[in-house]
Amino acid sequence: MLKLLRLFAAFVLSFAAAGAMAQDKVVYHFDDAAAQALKGLRNIKNHLDVDPSAKITAVTHANGVDFLMKDAKDRNGNPYEVAVQELVARGVKFEVCEITLKNRGLKKEQFIEEAGFTPSGVVRVAKLQREGAAYIKP
Repeated sequence: MLKLLRLFAAFVLSFAAAGAMAQDKVVYHFDDAAAQALKGLRNIKNHLDVDPSAKITAVTHANGVDFLMKDAKDRNGNPYEVAVQELVARGVKFEVCEITLKNRGLKKEQFIEEAGFTPSGVVRVAKLQREGAAYIKP
């Protein structure tokens, strides 16, 4: 009986440890690149520095898509593309709202290679939250 109890305890502890090692899911929401992009990219980098296993998706819509456009630069003249490429290499996904493209007359070809697309940015944010992602708006 004692052996069975120990086996059961080991089983329970292994499940608890597996839960503790589960990846955090996070959605970063950008709707104003001028106000959020530099800070948001830095936040994502810092997030991954502390928790490299986090599964991060950055969803952009409205004016938040601007930093993912080709040749976009921050206020210091540095291209956003370099920071985005570094984060993509660490597993971050960047998504652009296709409704925004239509409303602003933009084309997918105007965006950097690392940008993915989603039919609706706000629907995507809601879906990720429903799937357990924490919500962060830089």
